[in-house]
Formats: sequence, C-alpha cells, structure tokens
Amino acid sequence: MSESAPTTQPAGQPLPPYPARLREVAEVFLRLGFTSFGGPAAALALIEDEVVHRRKWLDRGHFLDMVATVNFIPGPNSTELAIHLGLWRAGFAGLVVAGVCFVVPAVLIILPIAWFYVRFGSLPQARHILYAINAVIVAIVAVAMGRFARTGITNSFGAVVATAAAAAGFACQYYKGSQPDLLILAIAAAVGMVWHNIPRKPTNLLLSLPAPWLGVAVLDPAARDNLWRMTLFFLKVGATLFGSGYVLVSYLQSGLVDHLHWMTPRQLLDTIAVGQITPGPLLTSATFAGYLLGRQTFNGGLFGGIASALLATGAIFAPAFFFIALFGPLLPRLRKNKLVRDALDGMNPAVVALILVVTVRLGIDALRGWPAMALFALSITLLWRWKINTTWIIVGAAIVGWAGGRFA
Repeated sequence: MSESAPTTQPAGQPLPPYPARLREVAEVFLRLGFTSFGGPAAALALIEDEVVHRRKWLDRGHFLDMVATVNFIPGPNSTELAIHLGLWRAGFAGLVVAGVCFVVPAVLIILPIAWFYVRFGSLPQARHILYAINAVIVAIVAVAMGRFARTGITNSFGAVVATAAAAAGFACQYYKGSQPDLLILAIAAAVGMVWHNIPRKPTNLLLSLPAPWLGVAVLDPAARDNLWRMTLFFLKVGATLFGSGYVLVSYLQSGLVDHLHWMTPRQLLDTIAVGQITPGPLLTSATFAGYLLGRQTFNGGLFGGIASALLATGAIFAPAFFFIALFGPLLPRLRKNKLVRDALDGMNPAVVALILVVTVRLGIDALRGWPAMALFALSITLLWRWKINTTWIIVGAAIVGWAGGRFA
C-alpha cells in the first residue's frame, strides 16, 4: 500500500486544497495534544475516532495498517502514528506540523509543573499527593505489563525468552555501571530470527545458523558537558526504544538512576507520574526530567532548567520525525518482511520481561505503608476488572493524597 498523499478521501470525494489540509492537520493534532489523556492505547483510540470516523481521512483498514507498521520502528508509537498521518495527509510539512502540535501541548503543561515541583516539592501537601499517585503508577505499569503479556507471550518460546530476559534484567541491577536494556532486546531479536528460521529436521540444523542555546549559556563548563551527555542519552532513548512508552521507565531507571546517578528512584517515580497525569505521549516525561536535571543536578537556575527541558524533549522525539520521514513510504513492505516479524517475536516477550523488572523495582520504592498498598490494590481492580480510564484513577489518587495531607 503506497503511503503517498491520496487524491481522494475514502468516500470518493476530492481532497481539500493543500493549505486547508495542512491547517486541518494542525487543528486535529493540537486538540489531541491537549486532550489525549490515558496513555498510548487511549491516544490511538482518540486518533482513530478523529481521523477515521469523524473526518474520514482514510478507511479503518488503512489506519490499522499504519498502527501495525509503526510498531516496527523505535520510538513512541502514538507520536509516530500522528507524524505518519500528517505525512500521508499533507506531505513533509504535515509530518512536522502533526508531530509538533501533538507534542508541544504536553511540554507547555509539564514545564510549569516542573517549576512548581522544584519550588514546592518538599511541602507535605505535595508529598502526600505524589505518594498516592506513585502507588497508582505502579498499578498502571503492572496492568500494562499484564496486557502486553497476553499478546507478547503466546507460546513456549516467548515464555522462555521472557523468563531469560527477566532474569537478566534483575541480575543486571546489581551492576550499576551497566545499561542492559538495549542489549537484552538485541539478543532477544537475534534469538527470534534464528529460532524461527531453524528447520525442524535435525539433519539440517547446522545449515540454519548464521537547542535552546541561550539557556545553555548560563551553565558553567562542567554543567554544559553534563547537558550534552543528557541530550545524547535522550537521543539514544528516542532512537532505540521499541514498543510501548512504558519501556521508557526501564531506560530512565538504568540510565539516569543506576548509571549516571543524576536522579533518585523517588524523582523517577515523580517524573513518570507527571507524564501520566498530563496529556500527550508518555515520553514527554523527558521534559520534566530535563528540567529537574538542568535546575537541580546541573545548577542552571530557571533558564538552565528550561534549556535542559527543551533539549531533552527535542532529543527524545527527534528520532521519531527522522524515522517516519525516512521509512514512512517503506513501512508496508517492511511489515511483510519475514525476518522482521521473527525478530519482533523474540523482542516482544523481552519487552514484557523488562516491564516486569521495572514494576518490581518501582514497587519497592513506592509501596511503603498500608495506604499505598491499599491504593495499589484498588487501582489494580479498577483497571483490570472495570477498565476505568487511567486519568480518573490518577485524579482520584491525587485527591486522596491531598486530603490525606490536609488531615495528617
């Protein structure tokens, strides 16, 4: 299926003029950027409702083709889908407009939250709210892991890969200088390609082997060096993160907490919590993390914090723009490639295993005391049994935490 811009809509009507299409792309994704609460799955549902059912840009079959193919490239899937739709609807300018409009709203919301956190984060009221939200975040990640397991581990091969990946993930936490996630995923992909291409006859076995510069200026030289290291870290994350945005938690844990020691486990939980309670992709947690690093760890003050936040955000999302621009027209053919499918059969169980490791580690830090345990259990029930939107659960936890702080 060609990914070039269409000449008609599914109903057979001619397309609006190009400037009108570009304005439409900006309007749709700017609004979605401000309203896409509830995580990646909710974002995909909102996008489908807008572009398939309401505006009829394309039919459901074509939309599902796009959803499937963006899973074959690294980066945040919902953001890549938005970028891909912008490219298909309005060309390269649409690619840029869709991606920027989808990401920027969350950045504008998170920056003042990050400022407030640095300024008032030690207040008892804020701490009680984050205490409650963090317990819910662990539940959300745990439920996401369970749902991923149902699709990522479908046979005994997947179970073996997931078990081995989980064992490697838990073992590597004792080696603080390592960052094992990408290596584990790469090995799992290689195992998947080899396993699915081994003939099942033993006699043939051997044959089968084989930018915000003004803000940066206020930092001292040592802080600037760390800022570039941070930018490269988030660029690497954006270029190598496969699957759901929840895998981001594993990357941040192993990179910023264990390896670089720039954040504490509690700050990591707060970072993910902010990413959950704000609209847009979970990867905008990088905005919050960047501000904390620039303001506190690198001692850059307000402008240094803003500069660091914008650099982190730009770095983590830049690969998504690049990959969609480069591979967008090739994605349908890539999706049919047998080796790619085989690699993903190995990677998906490993992704589930890494999320399990992160869930356990976050739980150790967040689930302290019976109130946190009770919120965790209640959230698991609401998410798994009644499928309540995560936004309302997080808002409820924040209210409970605020009330607890008021009456403590």
